[in-house]
Amino acid sequence: MTNLSNTPVARLTERARSIFTARDLIFHDGRTLRRFRVGGAVQGVTAGTAAAVLLLAGYGAAQASTEAATAAGIVAPAVSEARLKQMERKVASMQARVATIRQTAQAHADRIEQRQALIAAAMTGKGDAKKLALATLAIDPVADRVAAHAIAPLKKVEARQVALAAAAEEMLDRRYAMATKQIRKLGLRPDRVVRRLPVGAMGGPLIPASSAEATADLSADQQFRSLFMTWKKLDTLEQGVISIPSVQPVQHLTFTSNFGIRSDPFRGTAAMHAGVDIPGPSGTPIYATADGIVSHADRQGGYGNMIEVNHGKGISTRYGHLSKIMVTANGRVRRGQMIGLMGSTGRSTGPHLHYEVRIDGHAVNPVPFLTTADYLLASKDQAVGQIPVAAGGPAAQD
Repeated sequence: MTNLSNTPVARLTERARSIFTARDLIFHDGRTLRRFRVGGAVQGVTAGTAAAVLLLAGYGAAQASTEAATAAGIVAPAVSEARLKQMERKVASMQARVATIRQTAQAHADRIEQRQALIAAAMTGKGDAKKLALATLAIDPVADRVAAHAIAPLKKVEARQVALAAAAEEMLDRRYAMATKQIRKLGLRPDRVVRRLPVGAMGGPLIPASSAEATADLSADQQFRSLFMTWKKLDTLEQGVISIPSVQPVQHLTFTSNFGIRSDPFRGTAAMHAGVDIPGPSGTPIYATADGIVSHADRQGGYGNMIEVNHGKGISTRYGHLSKIMVTANGRVRRGQMIGLMGSTGRSTGPHLHYEVRIDGHAVNPVPFLTTADYLLASKDQAVGQIPVAAGGPAAQD
């Protein structure tokens, strides 16, 4: 039979008894002296309790250390990688925000230049419509809110430009009114000379008019949209005016015979004169009075050597009695281009230019189409009627 006194449990029990022997404790509170006796069993229970407390404290400290290590990326790789991805997403979001601010600021800087170009075009009348249209484009209001602090100085500049745009539009309206008034004085309707613009392709995503984006777009760029449309309207009118004869066909303008009923220089009877006769030495340069296409450049009955230029919009001009024709049929001519030399060919009594303006094939008085100041000076020229004058032209022209 095994000797229990030699087993590990027996030895441990014996050792515990030697450690936790009965002990006397003396306690003195300053007045009385007290003696306590603590048995071995009590000491053992107390020690066990203390050990349990220490064990729990150690476990708590170990758990806290594990969490700290996880946050530092030392342990728990799966949890650490998730935290890292979260941080990467935050960094990417910050980078996107910075990029939005940079792009929005650049867009505002570009628009300031584009708007300035539109204002300058309104003042000078010169500009590229496609480039100027960029001044009317809106910037994403969401991006504007993100970049609000960065673009604040640019917004102040844009606000000043809005005031300039309003003044420029008023000036364009006055110019348009003056231009249409002058066109009507010539007996033309403004819509006759306005170049019809082709309808281009259109499209894009549908944005409801009630959306925040549309509202912001309209409120922010209404002034420049209006300025651009006013400039475009005037530019279209002025492009059409190119087809209206409006410069002198000769350098020095005088008249020997006016438009309308007159005494025919050959028959002495009343006859319709479809143009005006402008005298001058043979060989005097003759100039096109507007842009156009040469529809005739040859002899033509009583006109002699005659050039007819089609200016479009139903408007044409005729230059008769030339000594030399310097253009060819179907060729393009520009306003002020020399097209021939004065002469006395055809039904003519001497060197002069027979000049006509026709609208839809019918002759009209060309005087309003000539420079007003020059015509007034010519009408006061005392030399007219005091010297033999040249006259002529085809008979009975309508």
